[in-house]
Amino acid sequence: MMKFPDDSFFSAVLNAMPSPVFIVDNDVRIIAANRAARPLIGEDASIVYLHRSGEALHCIHSADTAGGCGKGAHCQSCVIRSSVAESFGNKKILRRASKMMLQQEGKTREVFLLITTAPLKYEGSQYVVLTLEDINELVELRKLLPICASCKKIRNEQEYWDSIEAYFKQHLDVDFTHGICPECFERLYPDIAAELARKRPDWKRHY
Repeated sequence: MMKFPDDSFFSAVLNAMPSPVFIVDNDVRIIAANRAARPLIGEDASIVYLHRSGEALHCIHSADTAGGCGKGAHCQSCVIRSSVAESFGNKKILRRASKMMLQQEGKTREVFLLITTAPLKYEGSQYVVLTLEDINELVELRKLLPICASCKKIRNEQEYWDSIEAYFKQHLDVDFTHGICPECFERLYPDIAAELARKRPDWKRHY
């Protein structure tokens, strides 16, 4: 396995990253992986050493041909493989979203990932740092959400109605601050709004 200076420090830095991180070669063979990658690959990182990413991640297309990951027809459009190749070629950091079909626990699962590739040079050899971030919840939020036309609550996956604040907090860990828009301000406080309009006709633009 590739050796790094102060290997314990390098491992500690890799393992501190919350997203799955792999060090790969130009055939997307895994040279190293952090602790966060283990639930995704389903094995100890040492076992998948020098396996290609599709094989380690259990991509359903990695077994399409006898050559394995990178040799099948679907592999030609693989965002992981093309991004790694580009980072090797132009030495640039790339970030792209992609959908993968993975075989997990005997079931085929659709997974949406934000893929980041960054070139890494060490002792004259070129590698790429491959980071995979799960964006399934973001993709779900882009779909049509059932929202009450009156109170604006959102129906969640369990068929319960959540406030929009609670829904975003649960799915994206987003907290809201509250204000009041000019139209509602006029409706709730007409006298104050009229006074503001008298003093400054364009108050809505700066409210």
